[in-house]
Parts: sequence; C-alpha cells; structure tokens
Amino acid sequence: MESLKKIVFTVTNDITYDQRMHRICSTLIIAGFSVTIIGVVKRRSVPIALKPYNQVRLNVFFKKGKLFYLEYNFKLFWYLLFRRFDIYCGIDLDTLLPVFINAKIKGKPIVYDAHEYFTELPEIVERPLIKKAWLTLERLLLPRIKYNYTVGASIAKILSNQYGHPFEVIRNVPLLSATELKQQEGNYILYQGALNIGRGLEPLMEAMAFIDADLYIAGEGDLSDLLRDIASKLPHKQKIRFLGYIKPDDLKLYTAKATIGVNLVEHMGLSYYYSLSNKFFDYIHAGVPQVSMAFPEYEQLNNQYEVALLIDNLKPDTIANAINKLLTDKVCYKKLYAQTLIAKQELNWQKESVKLIQLYKQIG
Repeated sequence: MESLKKIVFTVTNDITYDQRMHRICSTLIIAGFSVTIIGVVKRRSVPIALKPYNQVRLNVFFKKGKLFYLEYNFKLFWYLLFRRFDIYCGIDLDTLLPVFINAKIKGKPIVYDAHEYFTELPEIVERPLIKKAWLTLERLLLPRIKYNYTVGASIAKILSNQYGHPFEVIRNVPLLSATELKQQEGNYILYQGALNIGRGLEPLMEAMAFIDADLYIAGEGDLSDLLRDIASKLPHKQKIRFLGYIKPDDLKLYTAKATIGVNLVEHMGLSYYYSLSNKFFDYIHAGVPQVSMAFPEYEQLNNQYEVALLIDNLKPDTIANAINKLLTDKVCYKKLYAQTLIAKQELNWQKESVKLIQLYKQIG
C-alpha cells in the first residue's frame, strides 16, 4: 500500500487561532495527505486542541523582534533537518529560509504560501534596513520556488510579475455552514483580528463617542496594552470591551450576534492596501453587514456582491457616519444582509479548497 504524502507547514504564530491554516490542514487530511504544522509557543498560548493533523510548537526564549525570528528560524531548521517530509511549505517570508534549505538538501518540492505581501507590511516598510534585509531574502528565494499561492489577486499579480512564477489565488474564506448562525441579540459593533498598527482601532474607538452601541474588540497583538490604555482614558470607555483571544468556534458566535462588523485598514504599505482579510468573509458568512475600506480587493468584491459600506479614510467622523447609517437606515441594512446570503454561496471554502487540493496533488 502506498504511504501518504507528508506535507509540513511552518508558521510564526501558536497555531491555535490560525483559522486559515486549520482549514488548509483539515482539507488536505481529507484529500489523503499526512499533514504537520509547526508553530511557536507564545506567552499567552493555551494547550493545543486535538486535530486530525500533527501540531508542533517550538519553545523560544525571545518572544518578539529580530532575536525571535533568528531563534525560531534556527530551531525550525534543526527540527526539520532530522525529519522527512515529501512537500515543504513555508507560510510567509519569515519561515521560508529554513524550509527552503531543508527541502533543497532532501530534494523535495517547496511551496510558498503568502498570507501577506510581506515586504510591504507596515512594520517593515517604515524601517529601511529591515526592509532591505527581507527584500534581499525574498529576491533570493522566490525566483527558485515553482509552487506559490496567496490570498488575493492583486498580490498574486505583483509577485508573479516580479519573480516569474505563477501565484495561485486561494482566498481565506470560511466553510459554508448548513445552519444559519445569525442571531441579532447584541447591540454591538465587532472588530475581530490582530491588534496591530494600521488597523484603524484608535479612530474607531474615538468614533464610538458618536455611536449608540458598544464596541467589542476580539483579538490581541502588538498594541494590546496601548489600546487598552487609550480606551481607559476615553469619556465613553464603558462602550468599549476587549474580549482578548477567542477560539474560532466561540468567535463565530460573537460574530453572528454582532449588528455590524468593521474591517478597517490604514494605507501603510501595499500589503494593507491590497489586503483581503479573513474578517471580510467571516462577516459575510455570519450575515453581518460591515464597514470596510475602499481598497482594490474590497471594491472589486463589493461591486459584485454589495455586502458592505466602503469608506476611503479613517477619520472618526467618517467611521461614525458609516456605522450610524447602518444602524439607522433599515432599508440599507436589510439589503446588505440579504446580499451576504447570496455572497456566501460563492465565497466559501468548499469552492476555494478545490484549487488547493489540485495544487498539492499536482505537486505530490
């Protein structure tokens, strides 16, 4: 009997809350592969939940910054060196080097999964020396990798043109559920995702002064402490609630009960400008109208499905006006809600995963 092809994925998070990777790993297990995902133990990591694929978390002393990346990549290299896989996939540029070297040593195929346009992330764009280092690595590795995919058409086109290999588009969309989750019980606005620079959270919290609803913020990140401090000093601080990390299944319930979702991103580099975040699709699947950015990928999808109000800046009054329109204009709200029911029939993992399976069967 032929043994299962073994795929390894590498990430810099602690695996638990990475919904995209859980979908990818589960799909490939069902498709007949053996799958291992390697991440890292974080300060607030919870025990790993049982999954049908292998989950490994490496311990590191340094939890952030240059030393974190150096230590994690060093440990990842040695972990991979003494284990054999048939396909090596690096998630984003910050795990790709040890994956690339190990695959080359063992003569195995390499896959690059770009969740971001990494060298255009805000924390890299504004630091010339750091950007130069990552760009050098990108230019060294990507021309030598045949199999690639990413989350949106804009990033796929840019990277394909730069490095001469096609990038498949596999969007970060949820699994279409047979049950209807929408339960409008809570009068709250929901932000879900990382609490990092450029996510529009400061002006969103300011905007809540003019909005007759509460704001729930689900997630953690580099700005967790700062944002909590800012919120505590606002006169309307009682309207803002930080939920912290929420497990994916619980997050679905919070999303389903929200009145409005927000997907705000500042233009701080091409990665954000060309982003196509999972929360955009999560709100659609929960039947939640949203306020999102008038950036290329969101404009294209909204022109097709009309599930959001789009704004072109992150001024508190602009955000407040858009949210208040959805709260007060029932005709508009019901129209966007009805469009989410149509959109999720097309924008779902059952359809998107077909491309993923075809790619890995082609490689395998």
